[in-house]
Amino acid sequence: MKRHFLSRLLCSALLLASSATGAWAESTYTPTPENLASRQEFSDLRFGIFLHWGLYSMFAQGEWYMQNAGIPYAEYSKAASGFYPSRFNAREWVEAIKASGAGYITITTRHHEGFSMWHTAQSDYNIVDATPFKRDVIKELADECQRQGMRLHFYYSHLDWAREDYPVGRTGTKCGKDPQRADWPSYYRFMNAQLTELLTNYGPVGAIWFDGWWDHDSDATPFDWQLDEQYALIHRLQPACLVGNNHHSAPNPGEDIQIFERDLPGENTAGFVDKAAEVSRLPLETCETMNGMWGYKIIDQNYKSSKQLVHYLVNTAGKGANLLMNIGPQPNGELPQTAVSRLKEMGEWMKVYGSTIRGTQAGDIPVQDWGATTRRDDRLYVHILNYDQRELFLPLECKVLKASTFPDGQRVSVTKTATGVVLTLPEIPTATDYVVELITR
Repeated sequence: MKRHFLSRLLCSALLLASSATGAWAESTYTPTPENLASRQEFSDLRFGIFLHWGLYSMFAQGEWYMQNAGIPYAEYSKAASGFYPSRFNAREWVEAIKASGAGYITITTRHHEGFSMWHTAQSDYNIVDATPFKRDVIKELADECQRQGMRLHFYYSHLDWAREDYPVGRTGTKCGKDPQRADWPSYYRFMNAQLTELLTNYGPVGAIWFDGWWDHDSDATPFDWQLDEQYALIHRLQPACLVGNNHHSAPNPGEDIQIFERDLPGENTAGFVDKAAEVSRLPLETCETMNGMWGYKIIDQNYKSSKQLVHYLVNTAGKGANLLMNIGPQPNGELPQTAVSRLKEMGEWMKVYGSTIRGTQAGDIPVQDWGATTRRDDRLYVHILNYDQRELFLPLECKVLKASTFPDGQRVSVTKTATGVVLTLPEIPTATDYVVELITR
């Protein structure tokens, strides 16, 4: 009881400070030096792992099961009394993810179902108070990430299918809530109090990854999420913490990264991106699933091959973006074995080729059918992913001083043309990623 009271007192004080600065502070947002350094660190990592884990994992039907099946909250919430992920081991998770070559983890702290995966004082509907497990998995993961030097990001849902005070949008309409009980000021205070907890009690947070803005994108009157004040709260509590929002639109003031769902920046094959959402100059991130679902689904064994995953990582880096590759942990707390195998396979590749991905920017040549390019200073890495000839034309304006295969250093012949250069490879490329390193000027 004392812990809950003190936490609420702290949150109230912080929220009062937030209202004093108001929206104006974030509308004129200037990133701090710590934030700019964090942006660069984030971009340099190029590869992270997304973890969708919550009460929905118990049903093994994906993270949207409550909505898709139209289950009333009063019934759905009963599953919490049986949630006991006995095999959860934060050390094993971080070790497996670190072995893949990924540099950060983004985990769902509260998804649309409304269940909190940490010991929040704002609701009893959380993994400590509502389950027999009684352990704060976010705290354990945060502590382990700090021990192993892994950057940790928190996913946080803007919408909630369970809370009565959340104004129902175009989802959650079958979950048994009374629309007349909506109370946006109450819900907004709840969210900011929870964010205050996450940014106060769980160590350094690399980013807050918002989702759910699109729940009100069809409202006749545009819905005011009051993002300015919320973003200002985050930046005030942890100036280095980045803010991203999976809203599929152009970045808003106060956002530090631009997110693309199931698409490379500048593409819209999944149909999520607003036509006006041009690629910004902010750090970029593409999130994609390792199989077909975000949350654990027992029948979804359609895992991408390690070759497909490597190609997606390379093409993402070739766009100057990070890849956030998703895994849905099982209800018992383990990462699926196939996912662990893929992490290991990607790690073996990253041990050899990681320096052509980490710390690079988009290369001189846009992503092509044959592959992509990445650049670090005077070194241009040509990633040949799908090509069956020895000669490859590159429309380069820079001068190529030297060309060799990476990492073994075989000489690659370079012929200058009026519009670029032609590389003559030692053999027809057959590797998952045949890399040629060019020293340029």
